[in-house]
Formats: sequence, C-alpha cells, structure tokens
Amino acid sequence: MKQRVVTALLVTPLAIAVILLLPSAGFALLVAGLCLLALWEWTRLAGLRSRPLRGALVALGAGLLCALWWQRGSWFWWLLIGAGGVWWLAACAWLRHFTFAAAPSRANSALKLLGGALAVLPAWTAMTELHLAQPRLHTWALYALMLVWTADTSAYLAGSRWGTTKLAPKISPGKTIAGVYGALAGSALIAVVGGWLLEVRGATLVALVLLGLVSVAFSIVGDLFESLIKRHANVKDSGTLFPGHGGVFDRLDSVFAALPIFALGKFALGL
Repeated sequence: MKQRVVTALLVTPLAIAVILLLPSAGFALLVAGLCLLALWEWTRLAGLRSRPLRGALVALGAGLLCALWWQRGSWFWWLLIGAGGVWWLAACAWLRHFTFAAAPSRANSALKLLGGALAVLPAWTAMTELHLAQPRLHTWALYALMLVWTADTSAYLAGSRWGTTKLAPKISPGKTIAGVYGALAGSALIAVVGGWLLEVRGATLVALVLLGLVSVAFSIVGDLFESLIKRHANVKDSGTLFPGHGGVFDRLDSVFAALPIFALGKFALGL
C-alpha cells in the first residue's frame, strides 16, 4: 500500500499538468507511447512469446496510430471510436464465459490480440479527440480521466471498508459489489462538480452525470476484462513499470474502456 500511495503521489500531479498544458500534438504522442507499451504487454498476455513478433506487432500499432493522427476529425476517426464502444459491449458477453478462448491456441491468441487492438486504438483516438476539443486548457480531457481515477480510488476504499459480496470471484476475487457502489458514488460527485465548473447546467448537466456513470460502468468492464485475460495467462500484473501498481495496461485498462463511451456521449450531447 505504501508503494502504491507513493507512486500515485508522484505520477498524478505530473499527469494533470501534462493533460492541461501540453499541446495536443505532444499529448497525442505521449499517450501513443503509453498505448504502445500497453500493446507490448498485451502481446504477452495474449500468449505470444517471440519478442521479434511482439515487436513487429507493436510497430504495426505505431504505424496505425500515425495514420489515425492524419485522419483526425474524419468520419473514420469517429467510426473507430464507435467500434471501441461496440467492442466493450462484446467484452461484457465474454466476461460471462470465463473459459472462452482460454486455451493457448493460435486462434485464441489472435482473438485476444484483436481485442487488445480494439481496446487501445479507439481509446487513444477518443482521448486525443477530447484533448483536441479545446485549443488551450484541456479541461474536458482531464474531466474524463478524473471520472475514472476517482472511480478506481472510491472502489478500492469502499471495497476495503464494506466489501463482502464478491463481484466476479472467478475473474477478480478482490472486487466487490460495495466497490462498484463506491465507484459510482465517487464518480457521480466528480461528474456533478466538474460539470458545474465546466459551466454545464440544467438538463444537460443531468445527462452529463448519467454519461459519467455509464462511462464508469464500462471502466469496470475494462478492469474485469484485463483481469480475465491475466487469469488465462496465469500472471498477476501486465508488467512492472509502476511499482505497486503493475504495468501500463494495469493502469489504463479502465481508461481504455471508458474513453470511447465518454467521447461518443459528449459528442451526442453537443458539448
């Protein structure tokens, strides 16, 4: 716990400053780097052992991110974000079948690699879109991430204090129903306060809060889905980059699932 707290205290202020102040091109490049690290970790979780093959797939991912940057704002840009939302709906069904694609076969590895791509690429696109929406102080991007960060922290605190009933014991024994309630309550507070500070009022604020809660619900799906794949791979963490927190994918799994949903909802609300 001490290591987790120290890491969070060091990383969080830096992350907030980067989100708010970095130009969108630099921000997109930085997030792309994190996404590529996450993809590197995911190739191992998917069952690949060849480092050259894993490196080639990550290089392909880098090429796709470059191509996406040049397509920013286009219909394909939004189509990919929509594909991310559809993917996480499919992931909900996958979670109901613990042993699906668990066997270490080439077909199952290919399916998991596709799932990783559909988790990471639309999330990068959504995060970049939120950042591009404001030319200077990028508060909408921070708002979206704050919802997920608060949900994660609130879930941990509520689960530690009141958690007795397990949410998905076969997938992630540490997660509880109380943790879900804590995540929704904490993020609802941030959604209301943050929306008010962003000058959203009336029925639109209510819709924004509901969007925040739906996004957080999907963030829990993202967390559970990575836990499922780690169970298949028989590993505890995706990596070791963040002491006490695991790897990049461990830190971003919730974000990957929440961002496409939030970006689509924000667009639908005209914000």
